[in-house]
Amino acid sequence: MGIISVKQIDNLYWLGRYTERVYTTLSMFSKSFDLMIDATDEVYPKYCEALDIPNIYQSKEDFLRRYPFDESIPDSIISNLNRAYDNAIVLRETIGSDALSYIQLSIYAMNKAAMSNSPLIELQEISDFLLSFWGIVDDQLDVDQIRNIIKAGKRIERVDLYARLELDKSRLEREIHRMIPRVLRSGMKYNQSALNKVRELINGNVIDYDQIISNVEAIVG
Repeated sequence: MGIISVKQIDNLYWLGRYTERVYTTLSMFSKSFDLMIDATDEVYPKYCEALDIPNIYQSKEDFLRRYPFDESIPDSIISNLNRAYDNAIVLRETIGSDALSYIQLSIYAMNKAAMSNSPLIELQEISDFLLSFWGIVDDQLDVDQIRNIIKAGKRIERVDLYARLELDKSRLEREIHRMIPRVLRSGMKYNQSALNKVRELINGNVIDYDQIISNVEAIVG
């Protein structure tokens, strides 16, 4: 493959971010599903607050139905999955039909889950399909830069989400150390000072999660 265009770089980067966003939020949602069914209405507002998404829901039942499946909500899981697909479809020739097929299978599984009274099995299938997508990216994409751009987007999104969730230092530190080499090898334009600041912040005694989020978002774009 020849020179990667600016548009392709943008699509690859956001493909990485949106697939990771779906994967991590699916994991959070699945772990919280039973808890939310049995708990009071206090749980889902905390979920929205942690992810910094608008709490537009009327009840936990409304949240459990609309947050995963309502395409009219920009922050819903299905909306992020659709964005991943939109980026993947224009990259068909770049990432290959096998990689694209796992994003398509995720869409089918999401639509099936939306019609189910017990959607966790189908939601787990989506997670499995996304893991297969990343496996194809590692195994079949011969151009290192393409693979590194997708993985840089994935790692940036994971650090962003883990910081918003205020996960413990060891998990966040691990993901930051995995993110930095991907960004450096991606060939994308990036903000060196923001990258250095993230490295500095994770090495401090007290983690400033807001500063990590701010600087991670400033690394690319």
